[in-house]
Amino acid sequence: MAVNLRALQHLTDQLTAIVTVADDGGSSGRLRREFDILPPGDLRMALAALCDDDPVGRTWADVLQARFTGDGPLGGHAIGNLLIAGLWQQLEDPVAGLDMVAQLLGARGRVLPMASVPLQIEADVIGLDPVAPDEISTLRGQATVASTEGEVAAVRLVPADPPARPECLEAIREADWAVLGPGSWFTSVIPHLLVPELADALVTARCRRVLTLNLSPEGETRGFSPSRHLEMLADHAPRLRIDVVLADEQTVEDDPHLESYVASLGGRLVRADVAMRDGSARHDALRLAAAYAEVMGL
Repeated sequence: MAVNLRALQHLTDQLTAIVTVADDGGSSGRLRREFDILPPGDLRMALAALCDDDPVGRTWADVLQARFTGDGPLGGHAIGNLLIAGLWQQLEDPVAGLDMVAQLLGARGRVLPMASVPLQIEADVIGLDPVAPDEISTLRGQATVASTEGEVAAVRLVPADPPARPECLEAIREADWAVLGPGSWFTSVIPHLLVPELADALVTARCRRVLTLNLSPEGETRGFSPSRHLEMLADHAPRLRIDVVLADEQTVEDDPHLESYVASLGGRLVRADVAMRDGSARHDALRLAAAYAEVMGL
């Protein structure tokens, strides 16, 4: 999500990031277990991405992302996580706390949690048992699912019907464009579509929808083609229509079925040069911004 936000900042200040709340590892996991709060880590990273690209903004972004060292109680905690958790304790409202952090940082946009309660991701995974490679295992936890060596067949949320934040529903209703991806497919992109109210809002909203594909499969989608990514998304959100699927032209050139999968979602495929030049599987924010500008007619 961070590179998306940095790219879209070049086009507008009217940004709302709707962020998953299923992180259960590291500093976020410790805070959610100790204080029974939403995990702040992914929200923190979105806020850092919305900081201005100037000395003050970059300093704030670095402070948010910095972690305490050592083996004491604070060791490993991100400074931004503690700031967010502290404001939540004082204000007793997650959105009010995030809005205050955004105001403090001078963030160019708003960050919202996708649900009102902390979530768990549960996955059906094939191939974990070498003796019974077709057997389905159930894994729970974002960190566990993201790092699985098996093939993820399906994911779901626990609880299964979490309440969406009303601010998220309002943002979707008022949006001109909704952008999904890039990101971890099963633990970051698809979970938004598993919150029933969010999925309904995306299906019925007047906004147009862009789906940005990853540059390469991540651990949880190891071996997946771009078409397979779309197939899994459609399996989890069969009512969702996509207007544009944006893909890096080099990444998808060997996928002969992609055009038909995009068409089955109701959209058109746009190929663009959006990758970093250093050979890493990362999007270049400026190239991505240019691609979005063309897609959105800006």
